[in-house]
Amino acid sequence: MPEHDTYRRLISLLDTSSVDYQLLDHEPEGATEAVCALRGHPASQAAKCIVLRVKVDRRTTRHVLAVVPGDRRVDLDAVRDLYTARYVGFSDPETAERLARSIPGTVLPFSFDPDLEVVADPEVVAQPKLYFNAARLDRSLLMSGTDYERLAKPRVERIAGPATV
Repeated sequence: MPEHDTYRRLISLLDTSSVDYQLLDHEPEGATEAVCALRGHPASQAAKCIVLRVKVDRRTTRHVLAVVPGDRRVDLDAVRDLYTARYVGFSDPETAERLARSIPGTVLPFSFDPDLEVVADPEVVAQPKLYFNAARLDRSLLMSGTDYERLAKPRVERIAGPATV
């Protein structure tokens, strides 16, 4: 699915769900710290989205979209414990793009693929203002963490590691 189709699907979901959101246009940027500076908010209010490969056992591999605050890292050990997995690591770029239906730097905290489960840290859904790139490098979205949780229906678990330096 091309990047613009994912964007349209997101906007359609938001419009049909009657949630308050705001679109923010900015210079093209996908790195969390840089795009937070462009949007003018602390990184803690951003949703950082990372596709992970979770090997539950020798035959079972799952893919998880980990959503953590922008100033934090994904705690791979916490994700491994959550799934009682043998291994957790970052998905290869091709698989991540296919499952997230967008390119790196534009991954939404939503999943439109049944093979990609969303797990969000409690700090993400607690944000009164939650920012993320809207499946485009040049446009972001602002909505409440409460509305995000209601629409995305993530599994909410502690998966954020210490703040990044």
